[in-house]
Amino acid sequence: MNNEHSQQRILQLVPALGDGGVERSAVEMAEYLSGKGIENWIASAGGPLVSQAEKAGAHHLQITVGSKSPWGLLSAARALSRVIDAHDIDIVHARSRAPAWAGLLALKLARRKARFVTTFHGVYSHGNALKRFYNSGMLRTPVVIANSQFIRNHIMDVYGYPSDSVIVAPRGIDPDVFNPDAITTQQRTDIRLQLGGSADRPLIVMVGRLTGWKGHMVLLEAFSLMKDIGAHLALVGGGDDGYLGELKDKAAALGLGERVTFAGSRRDIPAVLAASDLAVSASTRPEAFGRAAIEAQAMCIPVVATDHGGSRETVIAGQTGWLVPPNDAPALARALDDAFTDPARRTAIGSAGRRNIIENFTTRMMLEKEFSAYTRILGIGG
Repeated sequence: MNNEHSQQRILQLVPALGDGGVERSAVEMAEYLSGKGIENWIASAGGPLVSQAEKAGAHHLQITVGSKSPWGLLSAARALSRVIDAHDIDIVHARSRAPAWAGLLALKLARRKARFVTTFHGVYSHGNALKRFYNSGMLRTPVVIANSQFIRNHIMDVYGYPSDSVIVAPRGIDPDVFNPDAITTQQRTDIRLQLGGSADRPLIVMVGRLTGWKGHMVLLEAFSLMKDIGAHLALVGGGDDGYLGELKDKAAALGLGERVTFAGSRRDIPAVLAASDLAVSASTRPEAFGRAAIEAQAMCIPVVATDHGGSRETVIAGQTGWLVPPNDAPALARALDDAFTDPARRTAIGSAGRRNIIENFTTRMMLEKEFSAYTRILGIGG
């Protein structure tokens, strides 16, 4: 195997190229590899990010690597094995469980002796032996990438995986995209009005998919318990219409009326954050990493987050935001109130938040750490 960077050939596996964090990480890695002159492929069932992946320099392969049926798995593995042989693939990088099994089987079927690596992007259910076996496909490699220290500890504690074989590559942001200086005053004013804020009405935002464990219900209750500072709350994110209806009913039952905006999904998240005064991450289950918290800090917006999972690594309590117990509406309300007691302090916390992210959580840092797993598994530089 030729170990020159230009000769490495990388194949990433994701179930589909939707607009989630796992998929974005694959596209970001494709762009990083292409920038190094490394030919790379992404195999998936397709999706809205295919064009972006190809623009980033990846060859997209329409292969359903996320199938959980035995026939689907075998079919994907056969297709992948042909790709591995035809393109002299050096590394197969699986980013979730079904693709991991397809990749492992493909490596057995292929003539080419490629290496295998995985990234744990979350905590998988592991309550019984069958689930633990299914999850074990992610660990049949000498190197596993974890997207936070929380996930690293989970891999070690639950599966007994050796600590020195886990490389932590925390998720990151592009400082040029999440740049408060790039958002004009007019943009901030317009978006603030769209979301229900104003010059004299503080705006709290929560960015995240509308799903139960993200804690929207807890936030609504906490918002109703705040002291009367006239703040407005905007929930930004798409999701299930049924759950959206439940949230609207909850807001009405709490008497919040016109004080909550359900903004739906938006593409201008940096500008949305820049237009706000405070961001919230209220997840009731531990976030594997928690991108919302770093995006807010990158835009100089203080964040109130729940004190578990990845948020413990990204939010510095008292310096870049507040950490509160999960599922505790009164504690969350107290933190929200505290955030609005001193505007100058809130501004200072926001500035400290951006410094924290620029120093520790950029996309470039994430990609360099993921790439170190490639070089390690190929035996380059140790």
